[in-house]
Amino acid sequence: MSTPWPSADAKADRDLLGSAVRAAGALVAAFYERGAKSWDKQPGNPVSEADLASDALLQQHLKTARPDYGWLSEETVDDHSRLSAKRSFVVDPIDGTRAFVKGRAEFVIAAAVIENALPIAAAIYNPVTQELYDAAKGHGARKNGQPIKVNHPDALEAARLMGDPGRLTALREVCAVAGTVNSAALRLALIAEGVYDGLVSVRGKYDWDVAAGHLIIEEAGGKFTARNGDAIAYDRADPCQPPPLAAGPALHALLLERLKTMEI
Repeated sequence: MSTPWPSADAKADRDLLGSAVRAAGALVAAFYERGAKSWDKQPGNPVSEADLASDALLQQHLKTARPDYGWLSEETVDDHSRLSAKRSFVVDPIDGTRAFVKGRAEFVIAAAVIENALPIAAAIYNPVTQELYDAAKGHGARKNGQPIKVNHPDALEAARLMGDPGRLTALREVCAVAGTVNSAALRLALIAEGVYDGLVSVRGKYDWDVAAGHLIIEEAGGKFTARNGDAIAYDRADPCQPPPLAAGPALHALLLERLKTMEI
């Protein structure tokens, strides 16, 4: 039987995630100040010693508190424990490693709890600005403890959209402002708090890129789907997701219709 919402368990998990990403953020901030060794996992896909240290801290913090939860992280070999566990952690020890390595404050630590293939608790933390975005299913979304809501523009021409780096030209033809930051999770947080109005991605993402932002967007009153409107679920053996689309409900519908005729 599924858990009714709102759930106190989701709030407890949200608070646990918040304490974990803050702790990892303090560790990452120290690396950011003094510099960290980095290398490419694959061409164009950097990782740093800070990513690995953050991953180890998050795993120790979270799995000690919830040893029966499954685990998925960008920097840990996937043991598929998430496919059989009732609940699972999905984490990105540093989302935006490229920005971190270049000394730009466009990176975050992101974490979510998944139950029945959907996020029920989430936290995204920018250790440079010390901004914590979090959400629990049925309890709303927050920034540093204060409620946040998505914007609700009713026309594409007035919208401020975020997209993937290097793929913004088409968006600028249909909206007021198009921009980006290196971290996919940070893009979603900025939309949830109303700095931008929507996200249109052209590249697929991984569970750890979007699971936390997915819940924060929805709890802030927005809609989060694949770019073609399909629902996104986090129960796949391959944790790769299709390009996402996120916005307030009215703008989401307008974007879906426009995307049928756009090449981006």
